[in-house]
Amino acid sequence: MDTLSAVKVAIVTESFLPQVNGVTNSVCRVLERLEALGHEALVIAPGRGPRSAGATRQGPDCYAGAPVRYVRGVALPFYPSFVLGLPTRRVMSALAEFEPDVVHLASPLVLGTSGAAAARRLDVPSVAVFQTDIAGFARRYGFRGTGSVIWWWLRRLHRRTDRTLAPSTPVLAELEQRGVPRLALWGRGVDRRRFHPDHRSADLRARLAPTGEVLVGYVGRLAAEKRPRMLTRLVGIPGARLVIVGDGPEEERLRRQLPEAVFTGFRTGTELSELIASLDVFVHTGADETFCQAIQEALASGVPVVAPAAGGPLDLVRPGFNGLLYAPDDATEMRAAVNTLVADPVLRRRMAVRAVESVQGRGWAAVCDELIEHYRELTGSMTERRNAADHAREESAA
Repeated sequence: MDTLSAVKVAIVTESFLPQVNGVTNSVCRVLERLEALGHEALVIAPGRGPRSAGATRQGPDCYAGAPVRYVRGVALPFYPSFVLGLPTRRVMSALAEFEPDVVHLASPLVLGTSGAAAARRLDVPSVAVFQTDIAGFARRYGFRGTGSVIWWWLRRLHRRTDRTLAPSTPVLAELEQRGVPRLALWGRGVDRRRFHPDHRSADLRARLAPTGEVLVGYVGRLAAEKRPRMLTRLVGIPGARLVIVGDGPEEERLRRQLPEAVFTGFRTGTELSELIASLDVFVHTGADETFCQAIQEALASGVPVVAPAAGGPLDLVRPGFNGLLYAPDDATEMRAAVNTLVADPVLRRRMAVRAVESVQGRGWAAVCDELIEHYRELTGSMTERRNAADHAREESAA
């Protein structure tokens, strides 16, 4: 990568630390890569609660060399751990001061509208990274009939950007069908050092499976949009023990319904690496995933995956090769797929090897370099348009 022509990137994100989710994870990895290559970045993110200065800082004031500016946000009443950024003129002032070459809108929804508007006013290209199925999220929380309104809003927002990046081919197709223009595919990377079969721990397995049970694991938020209640259909699979990694509003109910399961709570770092690599089967229940980073991390760790045949998992799981797919709303089919892998150690071992093979070349460095090329293409096109406009004005004046 040519670091001599450094790019100044302003990232307006709907989520950032200390919230840990797919959006935050992607933004952090991008910031790390930008710093490593000598580019300059700024982050604008929602903070919690009103304040005369704008918002209460709830995360770091700097990450990977990039200053973080917080704007006003509000916690969702049905999901208090998620802070929704509110539209504000402070985005415009922060961007004007930073003078970016490109504006990166991370999963834009509300705060992202301010970022898109500011980019247009500053005549700076914008890249919108589509990452969250907001319509599916709303549906899981009981907001029926809101899908058309949400898609109207998203279409309007994305039409004001210069490029929208979809994380998977099914999402790319849906966005095209929904009328979102200027689309391209940009997946997600995986940290091949953190998620690797070498992290498999015999000691951990002895604690989790003292009588040699096959460990079937779920990793993710225990919240309605992930449908973790489907895990109750895995009770009673012979020779299996369920391990649930994560926390959320559904945890208490699940603990009552799954008294024999192991609940580890929220885990990160080495603990998470060892937990995933020590599983024998990884099961995912969410049917509204635009990508599903947890699945890719399991594959990189050498764990075959059982996932719904919808959205992002369709790009990641190859049935019979590195895992199995089930009809998204069919819990009986999900159970049958898990049971197939639990009962067949030879099949599991074969899929484990292929799981690692399936994520070759998907390290974060390579994936972030793809993103930087999108930045460069847009800034180059913007420069050409400006030069053409200047030339036209000169000719007119002559």
